[in-house]
Amino acid sequence: MTPRIARALHMLSPHPWLAPVAGPARPPTAAPRRGRATLRRGAAAAVLAALAVPFAIAPAEAAPHPPRTGFETSDGARWTGPGEEQSFLTAVERGSDRVAVDRIGTTKQGRPLQLVRVGERRPAATTVLLICSQHGDEPAGREACLTTLRDLAFAEDRATRAFLSRTTVLVLPTANPDGRAAGTRGNADGVDVNRDHIALETTEGRAMAAVIRDERPDVIYDLHEYGATPPYYDKDLFVLWPRNLNVTGPVHDSSRTLSERYVRPAATKGGHSSGHYGIWTDPATGEPLKQTAGDGQERILRNASGLKHAVGLLIESRIDALSEAEKADPALNQRRRVHSQQTAVGGLFDFTERQRVRLRAATALSRLAGYADRGPVYLGGADNDPAEPGEILADPPCGYRLEAAQYAEVADELALHGVWSRHDGDGAYVPLRQSARNLIPLLLDQRATYNITNGQADTAC
Repeated sequence: MTPRIARALHMLSPHPWLAPVAGPARPPTAAPRRGRATLRRGAAAAVLAALAVPFAIAPAEAAPHPPRTGFETSDGARWTGPGEEQSFLTAVERGSDRVAVDRIGTTKQGRPLQLVRVGERRPAATTVLLICSQHGDEPAGREACLTTLRDLAFAEDRATRAFLSRTTVLVLPTANPDGRAAGTRGNADGVDVNRDHIALETTEGRAMAAVIRDERPDVIYDLHEYGATPPYYDKDLFVLWPRNLNVTGPVHDSSRTLSERYVRPAATKGGHSSGHYGIWTDPATGEPLKQTAGDGQERILRNASGLKHAVGLLIESRIDALSEAEKADPALNQRRRVHSQQTAVGGLFDFTERQRVRLRAATALSRLAGYADRGPVYLGGADNDPAEPGEILADPPCGYRLEAAQYAEVADELALHGVWSRHDGDGAYVPLRQSARNLIPLLLDQRATYNITNGQADTAC
């Protein structure tokens, strides 16, 4: 057990048998079943809180000493460099038997795209995927991801081990390595990776799509940063769920629950203000004034997550200095940004632990809904912006036919999206009756804004 987690357990738990001891912790044998369940939840909450407050509690130390990031060793004065990240991940993997690091792609400039798995693959496990630094000039989320995976890797307390026994945590620490090295929003080609989750033209976007298809995460958590516009848009942390109207109700509602009942309250407990991404508010009343971003656009990961049956959430920490002290000391600013992200991750883990049954049910129902092949498909709109009549496929086609040349051009992309097709003459036929049903028209319908080809709609059902 690391001192960070041990101290948090000691301070936060009212139960002496949850405090660190030399041997295995044993609750009183007379504790009733309901009491034991309550204690387990309390212990889990304590550990998750510990993971979220690394600057309030001493950095992790153990024998052997867990590695530290460049950000930590400099006390927040600089961001972890690419070489430091590689050394850090290698040390974590070597030092923990619950961690595996896999290379899932290579960027244009030859940098590795790496996926870190904490916990074993188990059929009944809940899978959480953290996507960090899609935009290379937004580094705070990446630092939070690195320290979080390290803390999970080396924690030896009972609650964290129990959490990992039923949860697989996947982390893509740097989703845009070339952009991170250059300090740019886009990748080496200047492409915004977070606008490539439909076309899949970038190596980075394709790697993420493959992970989502193969790992079938229950939650996709997307960490970013933003520039404030005081006094209307200047919270420490902004969040937003999938707004796309094709996201099934259970996944949409679970995403809002994650946001409103877990992540935002966790940020508040950590001393950070929060709000909804893309919404300007009146500083006096808190009422919304206008929406500047955060629509239902399907090519953004936040929405693509929901379309692919995962509870999704976008997290945005404020880059700008909050005070004169932060302006005078960049390290203070950077520590605050990372800490706000870490508190939010703590809320995510708390949600995963407490809402596990509902979460798994929501994602399972979403995956099955397409086989019923009922209901409209929306080519526009959002949950706070009704679709126009011309954006609604009230009676969607049975499927889409693709000519041979079309299919050859998009076959890989369809496969990466998890879309099933069959041979049809020289071309292919993509039926709607499948798990990806609500996504398919966004890919193939001629009226869809970001479609990858113009398929021929088959209405002869």
